[in-house]
Amino acid sequence: MVDLGSIFKAYDVRGVIPDTFNADIARAIGAAFARVVAASSVVVSHDMRPSSPELAHAFADGVTSQGVDVVFAGLGSTDLLYYGSGALDMPGAMFTASHNPAEYNGIKMCRAGAAPISDESGLDDIRRLAEESLNGAGIPAHDGPKGTVSEKDLLAGYAEYLRDLVDLSGSRPLKAVVDAGNGMGGHTVPAVLSDLPLEIVPLYFELDGTFPNHPANPLDPDNLVDLQAKVRETGADIGLAFDGDADRCFVIDERGEPVPPSAVTALVAVQELKREPGATIIHNLITSAAVPEIVTEHGGEPVRTRVGHSFIKATMAESGAIFGGEHSAHYYFRDFWRADTGMLAAMHVLRVLGADQRPLSRITEEYSRYAASGEINSKVDDAPGRMAAVREAFVGRDGVTVDELDGLSVTLPEGAWFNLRASNTEPLLRLNVEAADDTEVARLRDEVLDIVRA
Repeated sequence: MVDLGSIFKAYDVRGVIPDTFNADIARAIGAAFARVVAASSVVVSHDMRPSSPELAHAFADGVTSQGVDVVFAGLGSTDLLYYGSGALDMPGAMFTASHNPAEYNGIKMCRAGAAPISDESGLDDIRRLAEESLNGAGIPAHDGPKGTVSEKDLLAGYAEYLRDLVDLSGSRPLKAVVDAGNGMGGHTVPAVLSDLPLEIVPLYFELDGTFPNHPANPLDPDNLVDLQAKVRETGADIGLAFDGDADRCFVIDERGEPVPPSAVTALVAVQELKREPGATIIHNLITSAAVPEIVTEHGGEPVRTRVGHSFIKATMAESGAIFGGEHSAHYYFRDFWRADTGMLAAMHVLRVLGADQRPLSRITEEYSRYAASGEINSKVDDAPGRMAAVREAFVGRDGVTVDELDGLSVTLPEGAWFNLRASNTEPLLRLNVEAADDTEVARLRDEVLDIVRA
């Protein structure tokens, strides 16, 4: 019996090629997707991984078997797929495993207008129907002709749309080192950032899904080393690092130092609030406490939410928020169908830098108010038990507040806080700590880890 539970995650599909994910599975998922979204057309794109074209075409075959047409967009970033879903007003599927190693691939799916699909909004139904098909029960036969496949290049329209949202033409001349990590940024950056007062110094723009230079995961500091060195070597004003499917962007200042994603969230929020005073800004519960402080100081309404794009997008839709940011460098824009786009966030930072004579480090220091641990993973056998032990150690202390919106969040009376969450896919607990200074971060970090790892 085929069980797809191991590759269907909370928001997407992710598996190892060909052991847990292959063309037959992609075809079955395509047919199931067509049934669940009940649309007349679906837009499909894929990244540069060697397995992606075959999987994308198999998925398209499954979709057309149900009488649904496919607009095949070919190579693209995940935010390019979201652009296609929004601009064409049709559901979409992007074949990528984002920052995962080369042996992985997956699918990010959305409804029309780039609306998210999660377990609660159709992903579980897609899994069930695909499993039934693979196990011989079959998806109900389509009574009518097959759908058609047409090809459409979305890159030029995507670039034009972003450039209409953020005008960089009046910027002072800047030099930017961009590390695409052999991922899709090498495809989209030239289209979006060409013909501007911007000198691009490219790193690893060659599309290569085997990732010969370093993993396309800028969340790992080891993968930023080359970019940092090149920024210092060339005297660049800024460095930008994209992940494999280019939906996330990390920022490096002129010293070669990383700009925390929370500082980027605050910076972009301030720009959006200038455009729409009083607007709502979403931040997840692991972003710095500086984010809601700065949003409030600039007249905005901060709204705290769980980690994960489906929660961010749902909360944005409910609240009418103009922008949202996560600690993982996912940035969401109302005017981009509430979808995440690293490129648009990078353009906002470039516009701020291009309108200011100060270096980026000086600009962003006002948005970085606290010390943070970064995410610390601990492998545990009993995640619920360890979480309960940490809760027991802190609840009831004077001035301590506890909430469980997403994992365990504990705030101490002096303002230091930590969040402890279980991984959705691995036997890990993830810890994030923030405090006034590095000494307090280390003290609180060690106290929690002593309990987690006991």
